[in-house]
Amino acid sequence: MSVESFDPAQQTVKVSSAAIQHFRRQLEHDGAAKAVRLSVKESGCTGFMYVVDLVQEAQNDDLHYQLDGNLEFLVAKDSLSIVSGTEIDYVKEGVNRQLKFLNPNAKDHCGCGESFNVN
Repeated sequence: MSVESFDPAQQTVKVSSAAIQHFRRQLEHDGAAKAVRLSVKESGCTGFMYVVDLVQEAQNDDLHYQLDGNLEFLVAKDSLSIVSGTEIDYVKEGVNRQLKFLNPNAKDHCGCGESFNVN
């Protein structure tokens, strides 16, 4: 798996080429969105969930990165400490395709896989 990385203030998130291609297809399908934005929110029985949005513009504190030439990837600054070190991949499992987040900060996951905690 090849990955694109960025390193703001010694923080790193990696995005696989399969995930980059998935994001490109989503942006093309949407038509209005210009970038992909990663954040986390409190949710579920375990604590947090990943939020990947297609957006027209960044929020004020978002960190901006160009992946694979022209794909704008944003990370919510307030989520950076939670997603630091995460590898994002797009995988096919049986008939399903989904984004996978391999986060070294995640200490526990809920049974359904929708939420995680970092304590």
